[in-house]
Amino acid sequence: MALIVQKYGGTSVGNPERIKNVAARVTKYRQQGDQVVVVVSAMSGVTDNLIKLAKAIMPLPSEREMDMLLATGEQTTIALTAMALHALDIDAVSLTGAQAGIVTDGVHTKAKIQNITPKQVHALLDSGKVVIVAGFQGQTAEGQITTLGRGGSDLTAIALAAALKADLCQIYTDVDGVYTADPRIVPGARKLNEISYDEMLELASLGAKVMQSRSVEFAKKFGVVFEVRSSLNDNPGTIVKEETESMEDVVIRGVSLDKNQAKVTIVGVPDKPGVAARIFKGLADAAINVDMIVQNVSRNTESPSTDLSFTVDKPDLAKAGKVIETLKAEIAFREANTDENIAKLSIVGVGMRSHSGVAAKVFETLAAESVNIEMISTSEIKISVIIALAKGEQAMKAVHQVFIG
Repeated sequence: MALIVQKYGGTSVGNPERIKNVAARVTKYRQQGDQVVVVVSAMSGVTDNLIKLAKAIMPLPSEREMDMLLATGEQTTIALTAMALHALDIDAVSLTGAQAGIVTDGVHTKAKIQNITPKQVHALLDSGKVVIVAGFQGQTAEGQITTLGRGGSDLTAIALAAALKADLCQIYTDVDGVYTADPRIVPGARKLNEISYDEMLELASLGAKVMQSRSVEFAKKFGVVFEVRSSLNDNPGTIVKEETESMEDVVIRGVSLDKNQAKVTIVGVPDKPGVAARIFKGLADAAINVDMIVQNVSRNTESPSTDLSFTVDKPDLAKAGKVIETLKAEIAFREANTDENIAKLSIVGVGMRSHSGVAAKVFETLAAESVNIEMISTSEIKISVIIALAKGEQAMKAVHQVFIG
């Protein structure tokens, strides 16, 4: 008998028929004697519709009330999933995040899990019930409902698996696992049998939409091995786990393309200490995440100035523009330009640590495709470049062909 945590995303529970399919899958595990905790997302499209409803009332709703509203999406799914199991004569009970013992900090809409006390979950499992937990939500120590941000149901499942010391954690989605690239863009993309936490973390943070990056960080921290697999078939998925020596034999594990990036260039920034700090503190104070940064070298020794470029998520571009504009009088730069027509192409692989010439090969491949590189960022296991959005898919296919085939 094993204790299994299963997470089902919005498309996996997108309509009554799919919820019944989830119940049938859970029933198989329960009938073989396993204890099962099921974490579910809101049904596909429900969260977006709730956000639209809120914005029809007022453009900038209170974040506390948004959490109260959005938490209802998952609560609908847990009740329906419990009903679907009851229809199959399986004893099941639904719990909100708070009832499952998930305690968070007080940052509404982007809360972090501080603690999980799964006593009630254990008690219900021991009484023979399947426990269905609402993903994406928790409660502060003071009793305020909070949500964990987009993709937060992944984090709920991983965190519960860690707290319950589960034997297996399965992340069910609408794809068969983690691929070497987005198969909708690169038809030759291959499913990976396994991938390291670090590689998965890089791919998740670089635009691959299979997993939320915070959930992968949590899994790495607590050593939760998990499997990403499809809820629509019985094919084996991709195991995400600690790095092993054999993983270094593969130079590049995957290629990702993030089309949700925008670039800001500040021209004529005074080249003196403290200016960059002032700019990026202003952005941080506005809760804007900055990704890649490039600063040109100043050539004019009499009146030294430089150009500073950085990237942000597209939804934050307007807010970033306002922050920069408010700093213009203080910093005295010449002008600020923005560009939404960019994409971030990244290649990831732990094998890059022990193989030389990877960067050169990437740049040669892009040159052969007449793709200009605007910015470059590297780490031990990643190379990212900013390129024109119009060339993004062409570049992704070319790099995938050269490194993976």
